[in-house]
Amino acid sequence: MSTQKRIMVDMSATLIHHGHVRLLKAARQLGRVIVALTTDEEIRSKKGYEPELDYAARTEVLLAMRDVDEVVPSPWLLDEAFLQQHQIDLLVHGHDNSNPVAAEKLHILPRTEGISSTQLRARVLKAVSQKMEANT
Repeated sequence: MSTQKRIMVDMSATLIHHGHVRLLKAARQLGRVIVALTTDEEIRSKKGYEPELDYAARTEVLLAMRDVDEVVPSPWLLDEAFLQQHQIDLLVHGHDNSNPVAAEKLHILPRTEGISSTQLRARVLKAVSQKMEANT
């Protein structure tokens, strides 16, 4: 009996959207999905803002998704040692991957066009700003 491959998807998941869902669904086709979830400290340090949901809340949301089996805390960039520590067979990432891992351990997928957490955040901030201006 063969065991399922362990597939890692790294993300911050500060604002979950359909691009994340599609990525996780594609990863599920390859095996058991382990999300390497960027810690709050790393988001503050690397992205420069406070995550909308803290690590515990983001973990809870991800574990409620049918295509996620495990969630582990992660740094901003993953390396071979991190993959070995979690017994990962393959890292799945969008085409913007900058994780320093060997090509044979990497499966690149196209990003979902027209959506990102950054875009969602900008839309919300713009809407709030417009509402505030309208009320003054």
